[in-house]
Amino acid sequence: MNQNQLLSSTQILFLYIGFSIVYISGLFIPLMENDSAQHASMAMRMTLNNDFFNIFKGDNPYLDKPHMHFWLSAISMKIFGISHIAYRIPALLCLALGAFSTKKLTDLLYENQNIGYLASLIFLSAQTIILSVHDVRTDAVLTGFIIFSLWQFVKFIKTQNILSVILAGLGTAIAFSSKGLMAIVIIGFCVFAYLLYSREWKRFFNFKIIIATISFVVGILPILYAYYNQFGEEGIRFILLNQSVNRLTATGFEETSPDYLFFFHTLLWAFLPFSLVFYVGVFDKTAFFIKNRFKKISGVEFLSLGGFWLVMLLFSASKFKLPHYLNGLIAVLAIFTAAYLFDIFKRNVSKQAKVLYIIQLVVVFGAIAGVGLLTYFFTGIDNVFMYVVFVLLIGVLLVNIFRKENIFKKYVFVSLVFAIGINIYLNTQFYPVLTQYQGSYKIAQQVNNERMLKDKIFMPEGAESWAFDFYTKRNTPRVVIDEVKKGDYLLIYKERLPEVKKKYKIIIEQNDYRITRLSLKFLNPETRTEQLDKIFLIEIVE
Repeated sequence: MNQNQLLSSTQILFLYIGFSIVYISGLFIPLMENDSAQHASMAMRMTLNNDFFNIFKGDNPYLDKPHMHFWLSAISMKIFGISHIAYRIPALLCLALGAFSTKKLTDLLYENQNIGYLASLIFLSAQTIILSVHDVRTDAVLTGFIIFSLWQFVKFIKTQNILSVILAGLGTAIAFSSKGLMAIVIIGFCVFAYLLYSREWKRFFNFKIIIATISFVVGILPILYAYYNQFGEEGIRFILLNQSVNRLTATGFEETSPDYLFFFHTLLWAFLPFSLVFYVGVFDKTAFFIKNRFKKISGVEFLSLGGFWLVMLLFSASKFKLPHYLNGLIAVLAIFTAAYLFDIFKRNVSKQAKVLYIIQLVVVFGAIAGVGLLTYFFTGIDNVFMYVVFVLLIGVLLVNIFRKENIFKKYVFVSLVFAIGINIYLNTQFYPVLTQYQGSYKIAQQVNNERMLKDKIFMPEGAESWAFDFYTKRNTPRVVIDEVKKGDYLLIYKERLPEVKKKYKIIIEQNDYRITRLSLKFLNPETRTEQLDKIFLIEIVE
């Protein structure tokens, strides 16, 4: 048994091809309300208006997330045209950079390419990372450039390479420009954890680190200019301090969760299919470092585990918590998990591996049963070709489950094939059907197909339909309902229809459901109708 290899070269190639299909298929899913469609419409406004330094949410100035994600998406739409595929291309490229950087950083830390490939594949398999390429927000850019910066910082520490220190500063600047101080916190804590254990302080804190500082400052100048241009000094204060402080304290935000364990249990689904082995490894390795009193041992690193604990403890103290805040840390968790799997593999801890494998099989067969129920009750077979691909992958999965093989290798390969199969199903069968219940998207399609006069279409103030904006390729004006005139059209939800006092007629009516908030009652065909809202396009006739 090769103690330096959990995956063969053939398996690695097969898995990369499989994840490529997963991520590319995600490009074609219609955008979901709210955040993804909202961000797409904001980037579209930049494209249509040729205005990249003023950022708006609808008709209102947007003093929240930085510009980098919107810039990259707007540039992509300038090149490829306005579409959900063009909007998602920068996110896909950033996560490809993230996967590559995860591999390269792991190679530096462990000097075993098989661990590097496994870490990269675990990163690509994480459910929250797969979601971030079709439900695109600012997190894909953040995630890719955080791990890129960490790779370059560690490379600089080890080699004192000038190019690495420049790239580390620029990468940190781009990550900051996508999400604010959160990027610096994650990068800083991980570098600190690495130095704390390696004791290589002098290799980091020397005159060359000034180059990284200069590189970072130069890299954030466009963002600072954009904030100053639109918001003045308030904008500079906001991005350099207030944005992150406000989220930590929930100032200006509704407190989302007082649960200090929120991020710990969120990881159970966000880091599937490796969340369980990750947590086992965290407690195992934490005990290892405490037992050895953090004595430096050759072949051991503390960046991934120390970075995890420092970031998670800070995030858990925040009063404003959302699951995707973890995305920037996923590559670090992937490195830790890959290294831990190799560690128990080399030590042949077979009892632990058997328990993990049995639990994983429960998850696998439970998910397959769930897919069967979804197909029967909700989706049918929407895309025959991709459904055949999914069935073939399930066949590969079952063959590998039942064949005789080293249990560590089976656990890794089966888990990765499972992630590919399930997400090919979700991306090509489930989400395309689900988005048909998004009424604003359906009405936009009808408006386009019937070539209606879009200049006469309005929305009520405070009732945003971002998908309608994006798919009609127009920033629909928001108006006071009483101000609409005869011959105008109004896109309006059922709950606000009584506010229309003028005579109107319904031109288009569609069912509507907030598809990012799924429920069993919605998935069940017998109770689905009562879960649906209505959205209308009406014409004012008097």
